[in-house]
Amino acid sequence: MDSSKSEIAHEFPFMIRVYKDGHVERLMGTHFVPTSTDAITGVTSKDITILSKSNTSNSISARLYLPTKLTNQNQSFLSLSTSAVVAFVSLPHSLPTAYEDAWDVLQWVVSHCNNGGPEAWLNEHVDFDRVFLAGESSGANIAYNLAMKAGEAQFNGLKMGLLGVALVHPYFWGSVPIGSEAQDPSRKALVDRLWPFVCPSAPDNDDPRANPVVEGAPSLAQLGCKRVLVCVAEKDVLRDRGWLYYEALGRSGWMGVVEIEETEGEDHVFHLNDLKCEKARDLIKDLAAFFNRDMPPMI
Repeated sequence: MDSSKSEIAHEFPFMIRVYKDGHVERLMGTHFVPTSTDAITGVTSKDITILSKSNTSNSISARLYLPTKLTNQNQSFLSLSTSAVVAFVSLPHSLPTAYEDAWDVLQWVVSHCNNGGPEAWLNEHVDFDRVFLAGESSGANIAYNLAMKAGEAQFNGLKMGLLGVALVHPYFWGSVPIGSEAQDPSRKALVDRLWPFVCPSAPDNDDPRANPVVEGAPSLAQLGCKRVLVCVAEKDVLRDRGWLYYEALGRSGWMGVVEIEETEGEDHVFHLNDLKCEKARDLIKDLAAFFNRDMPPMI
């Protein structure tokens, strides 16, 4: 019997277990919900496949969400999907593949801005002056890095207004502890292992993609959007990094508006455990308000 099938190479409690033979066991269940029209929100979903530009042999799976009726942008919503056309992409691969796939998806979305793309939902319903990127945890890290790249991109002459970025409990880190990180050595040690695991080609925790405020990182002033919302949770080990990013962006010379919201008494991605709890509903409302309000005037 091949012992590598049972020998563990890496383990991240409550998340994944990686064996030496290469297979991965997810410790948290991933439930796949079929596409449908939601009876409560009226949101319709469908799955699509996007061809990768960076790797022509690769295809990217995505899910689109479309509200039955596009409503007034000033209305308050409990569900983000009831107020916007949403493209949702889950990127399970190691870095930099996830960044590359996400960039391919963004380019694919932008290809529709003159009604010339292959997806009718985007051609007919998307306001390309009000495009947002959003993610939570590692997804927030990807959203941030996409926005940085978008600040330099021309999208082949196509006009796309990246209005804002929402970073929910963003995964930012660094080799030197800040704030309260050192107060929980076991939790810090766990996070210290994450970046080298997901990005073995560049395992330094001070890689600018993981630590955007490290010396020598690209200037945050080049961020390619006008608004940023950072959401942190009081008990999250990543909390202080979110605050540090918020403060650094505010003083970087970036010509946009950055906001931060902190949820008291809660931990990392608490809302995923109970979307119906009051604090989770408040977080969703804050995100919906961020997506729907107009750009405030610059002072």
